[in-house]
Amino acid sequence: MKIWKIRFNNWKNAVKINVFSENINEKYDIKERKFLNAAKRILRFYLSEVFEKTCLAGFDFNTITFDILYTDSEKTHEINREYRKKDYPADIITFAIFADSEEKFVFDGEINLGEIVIALDKVEEEAAKKGTTFDNELSFLISHGILHLLGFDHQTEEDYNFIMELQKRAL
Repeated sequence: MKIWKIRFNNWKNAVKINVFSENINEKYDIKERKFLNAAKRILRFYLSEVFEKTCLAGFDFNTITFDILYTDSEKTHEINREYRKKDYPADIITFAIFADSEEKFVFDGEINLGEIVIALDKVEEEAAKKGTTFDNELSFLISHGILHLLGFDHQTEEDYNFIMELQKRAL
């Protein structure tokens, strides 16, 4: 554990963050590199602010990996039906592989947090409803998805308020 504390104190240099993305929604041409870099900055912020409350606490690692899939609401509806038994399209779905696993494992110093699936048409719809930009809403959803990958949930009002406040500070 002492090794991790040394790494965590200097985590910007010690922990490598790999974020992979794929846009399978041909209707939207997003700046993937911009959002990959934003996702890394957001994750670093969360690690510096609430590391001990994440699913990563207590594990020795040097790399964190996760994926972002950009798609449409038709695909998130299909995923919701198949994996969550919910019959509606979602703006975001997370598969928190590490946080939700009973047998957490670190392979060669790397933790795979899982995958974030985002419906870009829902991003556009929500941005219009909220009176914000597409990019701001997409950043909001990415930050929300990262929190889920780190093991946070919002089943109670207290948890919801904590997550929303943390997201505001991250963004």
